[in-house]
Amino acid sequence: MRHLRVNLAAIAVTVLVLALLGAVAGLVWSALAPATRYVLIDGGPQLADPETQTLIDADGWFAVVTGAAGLLSGAGAYVLSRRRPVEALVALAGGGLLAGYVALLVGRTAKGTAHAAGPAGLTATSSLTVTAHGVMFAWPLLATGVFWVVEFVASYRHRGE
Repeated sequence: MRHLRVNLAAIAVTVLVLALLGAVAGLVWSALAPATRYVLIDGGPQLADPETQTLIDADGWFAVVTGAAGLLSGAGAYVLSRRRPVEALVALAGGGLLAGYVALLVGRTAKGTAHAAGPAGLTATSSLTVTAHGVMFAWPLLATGVFWVVEFVASYRHRGE
């Protein structure tokens, strides 16, 4: 029973640390991603420039920021917990999902302003959002992938000796 409590505590600490890192990643994402401008009219908000690429850019920057965080957290988890690979992978997967969600929430609230009314209506800069929901899996996929690749390389080298 003690062994189970130690493992659950290690998983919980890792998940909480990754969630805090998710908040930092959200701030970085909001600083890097371009804001999308909208015109507020009677029918609701409309894109100020229908050919804008800012929605795609926001998705790309989210994937880059959370993917880099996933790579770093996967390598860090391998270094810190080589003796407990199953617990580390569970924590990386769950914590990575939570960290990506926290990054999305923090990044959404960090941007968004209203501007003065013009001839086309009131313009506003929207808060960030993710339109390609698959990028939410960048953090946990890369974190667990890096962990397994490093584990494979280390065990392959060890077998050769």
